[in-house]
Parts: sequence; C-alpha cells; structure tokens
Amino acid sequence: MSEHNPPESDLRAARIPRDKENDYSQKAIEQRQAFVKQQTGIQLNHVAHSSIDPASLAGNIENAIGVAQVPIGLAGPVRINGEHAQGDFYVPMATTEGTLIASYSRGMRLLSEIGGVKTTVIERFMQRAPVFHFDNAQQAREFGVWFDANLDSIRAAAESTTSVGKLSHVEQYGVSCMRFLRFNYFTGDAAGQNMCGKATNAACLWIMDNYPEKTRFTLSGAIDTDKKHSQLNTLHSRGARMVAEVVIPNAALQERMHTDTKSLFRARQVSNTGGMLAGTSNNGSHAANGLAAIFIATGQDAANIAESQAGIVYADLRDNGDLYWSITLPSVIVASYGGGTGLATQRECLEIMGCYGQGKALKLAEICAATVLAGELSLASAVIAGDWVESHDNLGRNRP
Repeated sequence: MSEHNPPESDLRAARIPRDKENDYSQKAIEQRQAFVKQQTGIQLNHVAHSSIDPASLAGNIENAIGVAQVPIGLAGPVRINGEHAQGDFYVPMATTEGTLIASYSRGMRLLSEIGGVKTTVIERFMQRAPVFHFDNAQQAREFGVWFDANLDSIRAAAESTTSVGKLSHVEQYGVSCMRFLRFNYFTGDAAGQNMCGKATNAACLWIMDNYPEKTRFTLSGAIDTDKKHSQLNTLHSRGARMVAEVVIPNAALQERMHTDTKSLFRARQVSNTGGMLAGTSNNGSHAANGLAAIFIATGQDAANIAESQAGIVYADLRDNGDLYWSITLPSVIVASYGGGTGLATQRECLEIMGCYGQGKALKLAEICAATVLAGELSLASAVIAGDWVESHDNLGRNRP
C-alpha cells in the first residue's frame, strides 16, 4: 500500500476516554490527563492540580481534565446605596490584565469617599423567542390575535415545567409569513436560559395541539438574542436592566483623579461622537472588563458578556460644577444560584460579597453595575490626566 494511502484505521483520531459509569471520578479525569500526554506529549503539571471535588463538576463540564487557574484580585471597598446591595463591598475579580484591579479600586475609592453609588434595578427578564410559520402574512397576523386571546392557557402550559419561572409577557413581531414571539420570564435567582427554553417549548406544543389551523414552529427565531448583542436587548432588556449613578463634586474629582468635572464632561462628548461614528453597542469605556472579571470569578456564563457589556453612559454638568454620571446596562445576565455558581472557588467569591444562594441575584447585579461605574470613571479620568499609559508601564503588560 502506498505511503500516501494509509489504512482506514490510521485515519481515525483517537477518541477521548470516557467512563460510562462515572465520568466525574478522579480516576476518569486522570485517564484523560494521561490521554493528553499520550496524544500531545504535554504533561499537565498545572491543569491537573485542583481543589474542586470532581463529583461537583457534573452538569458543568464534559471530558474534564482539570482546571484553568485565573488569578483573582480583590477590588474595593465600594459603597453602594442600592435597593438590594447596601453598604461597603469588596469585589473579587479574575483577570490577567495588569492595572485592572488597581484602576477599579481607584474608582471605587472615589465613589465611596463621596457617599457611594446609587444602583437601581429597572426590570429583569429572560427570554426564549420562537417563530411560527404560515402560508402567508394574513394567516400569521390572525395567529397573533388568537395568541393574545389564549395567553392565559399558554402561560399555564409554560409555567407547568418550572416551579420558579413565571411568564411576564410576550412580544409579537410580524415578518413576511412568520410570527415571531419573544417570551419574557421572571427566573428567580437563576440566569434561566435553559428554564425558559423548556417552558417555551411546552407552550409551543400546547399551541400546536390547540390552534385550529395548520402551523409549525422553530423554538428559537434568533430574536432572543442569546449570547450576542442586539438593539432589541437594549430596548427591551435581557437579564437585569441596571442603572448606576452618582453626582461627583469637582473638588473630589480633582483630589482623587487629578482632573476636573468640566474636562471629564467635555471628554464624554468626544466619546459619544466617536461611539456614534463607530456604531458601538456601548458609548462608555470598558464595561466588559469589569463584568468579565466578576463573571469568571463567580461562575457566571462568560459568553453572556456579549449581551451584558452593552451600555449607555449619560453625563450632565451641573451649574455648580458637580458632574452627574450614570451608566445604564440593559442586559446584565447573572445568577446567584445554579450553574457554575455552586463550584467551590466560584461559590467562595460570591460569598465574599454575600451573594451566594437564593434571593441574591439582584444584589449581585447591583454590585456589577456599581463596579462598572467605578471602572468607567477611573479609566476616563486616567486618559484625561495622562495616567493611562504610565499605569500600564508600571503595573501592566507594557513592563520592559
């Protein structure tokens, strides 16, 4: 046989070992670690070391080989005057970006020294958005009328699948011969994507059994919009819609940030213009930095940064020289219970903030919003004062 035509068996890549009886045992994990060395020649000296009980990984990971160890720093304290978070908080943040923790702590210090940041939860929903298909637009429109008339029964079908989720309302959008529906749920302390998917599927099956005309549905018509930014999320919210706001005296800004409120306000207008030119989903500086660091530390779904980082910064220079500054985050998707929040290190980080367990999700969302505001003020001030590059030279990746 030619060397260019190896046997079919040679073309098959080796399969990752799995234990059908218990794939989350230490033995199963060690088998895969050995497999990695056999296939790649790499000995997992660091990935293999973990304090996490392997049994706790079920439902969070498949083919486990160890852990990714991301450094965790502590920022704060930040004083929060919220509806759910009240007092001084230290915030664990997982990152490999030098200067990040220092910058957020600097912003937190300013906020605390002037009395704290006010946080408000506007609303909190999670969605699943099916689409129903018809032969023409009139049929799709008539379905929408029928849907509204039968909403109570549809709600009952959806809520029969969960003891926590409650259907708040359903948006409707008619396009071509289709009817897009956006189911909005209250999900307790869970982020709730899977909960909403199961509930909405049950609602759609009830519709198929009871709608008098022929139709079919696709469970997600992509307007949910799951793990990607959309203007629809900005307008209608996905996760918690948060506002963090503060009024900054000019003297405090000069003392702590080495700039003044007039300069910061002027820079805000430049950022607004640049953001409009770029078509950005956030006219602020770097909400994703703070949120991603908190998400990784506390076991949130890191992919939800795609939605959560969107934001609207608004500033107003008062007649007395004070600066009102706020950021609205329309899609902060966090959980204090379920998913990755129960893993050992992630739970400890939540406990640092008093945010693990039931009844704590909105508290965590407020801490996230306050942290973002601290980071916005710190970075914006550093850019104006000329400290931005210098800080990276001293603490970050620009070090020689």
